[in-house]
Amino acid sequence: MAFSPQALPIGVFDSGVGGLTVLKELQTQLPQESFLYFGDTANVPYGTRNRAEILGFVRQILTWMTSQPIKMAIMACNTSSALALDEVRAEFDIPILGIILPGARAAVKQGKRIGVIATPATVASDSYLQAIREIDSPSQVFQEACPEFVPLIEHNRIREPETLHIVHQHLKPLLQQEIDTLVYGCTHYPHLSDVIGQLLPSRVKTVDPAVHITAAAKQELELLQLNYLGASPSTRFFVSGCPEQFAELSYQWLGFLPVVEKVILPKLASPQSVEAVEQI
Repeated sequence: MAFSPQALPIGVFDSGVGGLTVLKELQTQLPQESFLYFGDTANVPYGTRNRAEILGFVRQILTWMTSQPIKMAIMACNTSSALALDEVRAEFDIPILGIILPGARAAVKQGKRIGVIATPATVASDSYLQAIREIDSPSQVFQEACPEFVPLIEHNRIREPETLHIVHQHLKPLLQQEIDTLVYGCTHYPHLSDVIGQLLPSRVKTVDPAVHITAAAKQELELLQLNYLGASPSTRFFVSGCPEQFAELSYQWLGFLPVVEKVILPKLASPQSVEAVEQI
């Protein structure tokens, strides 16, 4: 049987469960495609780490993913997209999509006073600020770093009263700037959409870049003639940390308990050292 690159899965990765917001959009808009999801839960959160660390993690992940192999990689992580996208695009011979540009394009269609909530690393990179101003220079951009959000989500504390207070404290300065649009500048943050919805005035529209990176992926697959037209799609889940913890946490968003495999990421000097163990 001839090898078909179209039948290969699309790799999707994040520091944890945040990228599931992207995965669900991909599965909805590209129902015939197969996916390989990786959560780097041993190193979460990414948003408080430096650029060298993030670049190292992303190189390890892509080295492992391309060994599977995959036909496309999607960075379902704003921090990775902000700090590592250009470098790894030059290093790996597959299409790699980042999430920031699709989100920025959507934001400028929504409003002119744009608030961005993101990790400290993404905010410090000014990636959204630069992307939005390149697309529409008159737009005003107000950024807010939210270091507590990812740990709250990864530790399943979304419904605690303290979470509402923390989210309110971070939205307050943006609302004082009279924003008309709020960008979820981290793929984890849509998991807080119910909490955020309680605090946002009805005039403020939200932008979830997951929706827009999916549209970009669909366009890229068609352009490169990599879209799969067959049947029987599948999704496999992998983590670098505890598979049971990831499976239990992701159940509330996936609607089922996924089979999750633990992966030992390759040391870049010896990519053959990858092992997949501890299946549940």
